[in-house]
Amino acid sequence: MKRILLLLPVLCSLSLVASWAQAPNNNLLRMSWSSLIRQQPDAWFDSPQAAEIAERMLLYQRDCGGWPKNTEMHRPLEEPAKAALLQLKSRTDDATTDNGATTQELLFLARLHRRQPRPQYREAFARGVQYLIEAQYPNGGWPQFYPLRPGYYTHITFNDNSMANILRLMRDIARGTAPYETITDPSVTGKAQAAFDKGIECILNTQYVQQGVLTVWCAQHDERTLLPATARSYELPSLSGSESVGLVQLLMELDTPSPRVIRSVEAAIAWFEKVRIPGLKRESFVNDQGQYDYRMVAGAGGPDLWARFYTLEDNRAFFCDRDGVMKFSLSEIGHERRNGYSWYGTWPAQILSRYPEWKKKWTNPAARP
Repeated sequence: MKRILLLLPVLCSLSLVASWAQAPNNNLLRMSWSSLIRQQPDAWFDSPQAAEIAERMLLYQRDCGGWPKNTEMHRPLEEPAKAALLQLKSRTDDATTDNGATTQELLFLARLHRRQPRPQYREAFARGVQYLIEAQYPNGGWPQFYPLRPGYYTHITFNDNSMANILRLMRDIARGTAPYETITDPSVTGKAQAAFDKGIECILNTQYVQQGVLTVWCAQHDERTLLPATARSYELPSLSGSESVGLVQLLMELDTPSPRVIRSVEAAIAWFEKVRIPGLKRESFVNDQGQYDYRMVAGAGGPDLWARFYTLEDNRAFFCDRDGVMKFSLSEIGHERRNGYSWYGTWPAQILSRYPEWKKKWTNPAARP
C-alpha cells in the first residue's frame, strides 16, 4: 500500500503530461475526417501532426490508387491495425468516390505538399488522379466504385455530389489552381482538362427530357442508356430535388458556358420553380412505441421545400421503403426509412438565389465579358 501511495504522484504526473501531449489530437478527433481536410488552416499543414496523419492516410490508399469511404483516417492506429491495412492494399472492391472518398484524400495531399513537399505525397497524389482518369467511362461519367463492382455501383453516380466533386478536382488540376499547383505533374493537366470536358458533356447528355421538356437529373443514370436508374431498393428512377442542385451549381461555375449549358441551367431552374413545395412544415412527436418521429403538416412561415424524389412522368413527390414500393405520402413508409433518410430539404434555394445574377450575365449577350 505504501509503494502505491508513493507511486501515485508519479502516475498522476505522467497522466497529466500525456493529457497535455494528446490535447491537440483530441481536438482533431472531435472533427470528422472531411471537416479536418477542409477546415484546418494552411499553417497546420506545417505540423508533424499533419505528416503523421498523412502516413496513416497513405496506408489506406489501395494499390489501384483510390481510397475506401466512411473512414476516419485521422484516428490513431495501433501497430497490428497498420499491418492489417498493408494486407488490404490489394483489395479491388472498396475504392470509391462515394461520400467524398478519394477526392478529399487528394485535397489533403495537395494542401500538405504545399507546406511539406515530399516525394511520397506527390507519388500518392499522382496515383489517385490516374485512378480517377482510368475510372471515367468513355461517355464521360464515373461509376460509384472502381474497379467496377456488380450491381448499381456501375451506374453513373451523381449521388452525394460524387461526380461534381471529381469534376471540380479535374477543373482545378487543369487550371493549376491552389492547392494543386505544386503537386500536379504537368503531364496530367491536359488529361484532367479532357476528363472535365467529357464530364460536362455527360451531364448535359443525361439531363432528363420529360414529354419534350428538359428537367433535371436522377441521382444515378444507367452507364449505357444514360437514363435514370435504380440504386438501393428505396432509390427508384426519379428526378432528384437534391443531387440535381450540385450539377446545376457546377454548370453555373463554368467560365464561358455554351448556349447548350445556358439552356440546361435555365431548364433546371424552371423545374425547381415548378416543383417547389410551399406551406409544409416538419412536426416532431413521440409515437406509441416511444420512438422519436416526425410528420409533415400544412403550416405557414417555414421555407419552401423540395422533395428528394419526383416521378419521371408527372413530377409527383414520392417516398419509398426498403420494399421498393413507391408511396405518395411520407406517413406511408416505415419509421426506420422515414427517419433514416433526407426526404425533404431546401437544397435548390442556394442556386435559385444566385440565378438572377447569372442569368443577367449569360442570357444578355451585351452584358457578357
